[in-house]
Amino acid sequence: METDYDVAIIGGGIVGLAQAWMAARRGYKVAVFEKTSIAQGATVRNFGMIWPIGQPAGELYEVAKRSREFWLELADAGALDVETCGSIHLAHKEDEMQVLQEFVDQQTHPATLISPAEICQRSGLVNPEGLLGGMVSDTELRVDPRTAAERIHRWLAREFSVQFHFETLITAINGNEILSSDRQRWNVGRIIICSGSDLHTLYPEHFAKSSLVLCKLQMLRSVAQAKPLPENIPHIASGLTLRHYTSFNACPSIDLLKQRIKTESPELDQFGIHVMASQFQSGEVILGDSHEYGKDISPFDKIEIDELMIRELKQVIRLNDWTVKEKWHGIYAKHPDLPVYEEQINPTVSLFVGTGGAGMTMSFGLAEKYWKKR
Repeated sequence: METDYDVAIIGGGIVGLAQAWMAARRGYKVAVFEKTSIAQGATVRNFGMIWPIGQPAGELYEVAKRSREFWLELADAGALDVETCGSIHLAHKEDEMQVLQEFVDQQTHPATLISPAEICQRSGLVNPEGLLGGMVSDTELRVDPRTAAERIHRWLAREFSVQFHFETLITAINGNEILSSDRQRWNVGRIIICSGSDLHTLYPEHFAKSSLVLCKLQMLRSVAQAKPLPENIPHIASGLTLRHYTSFNACPSIDLLKQRIKTESPELDQFGIHVMASQFQSGEVILGDSHEYGKDISPFDKIEIDELMIRELKQVIRLNDWTVKEKWHGIYAKHPDLPVYEEQINPTVSLFVGTGGAGMTMSFGLAEKYWKKR
């Protein structure tokens, strides 16, 4: 049977775009089907951080670094702007400084300790009060999460003739045929489902057995700050962040840090709060975030969470104007053990879902691994 496309990607977020690019690089005729007019899920509801420093040493860190290379390739090709901003982890407590020292001593990631004075020279966002020091890494990147997906899809269409079908909800798959809610049909050679947090439209019975869980996060965006910005201002992560990313789990003192926070501020653990900040050339700062899982997820955002995040942020950063311009929440799928959930349903269809909040960091490298196995 003649096919309309060699590869159909269901989902136009960053995971689907990564799959589309890797397939197109191999010479396949590719189409992406997205149910909305443009990606509106976790791909646009994040910090815009590409964050290799958060991945543990070994295979996952290598995948993150490979993804970073792909982002820089996109920048070199003129697809979108990518800032090589790096990151600073701040320590305002002795145990935070101890964990950072242990992390640097392991020499698994190219990171170094820096003094409070050096930190303040690199970023005017940092609150120097009580600052003990920090850790700087050059591997982190910044993109604009509001525009990155759209810029990439335009580039893929232009450079690789990838076809995009927006406002097209795929509701059924029969063999090699995909069907949309408006009764359109396409014959395709291979189907990759990258449906983000939608675990119910296609193959819900498989997702129900996958151990995937949904995670909701709340985030904020400040108004533009008055002070002119240098280029490539680093991402800022607080000491609370050390208990969130698995790269720090190998540090001997991490459990003591986690216990201290649990004892002092159980409300932060209750809502999975760790605070970070990313300032854009507009002067606006994206702030966050929280993490609620599974049955705890509600469609209604909690003012308490926003207030707790701002409380903690004020301890580690300074803004000229704390006026909140926007609030939102995002939802992503996460697997307890895997960097992404893959399942080959049949020779034609595979699931590729659940990058667990690291989609911007990991998607390109994970998609490349997927295609290397084919």
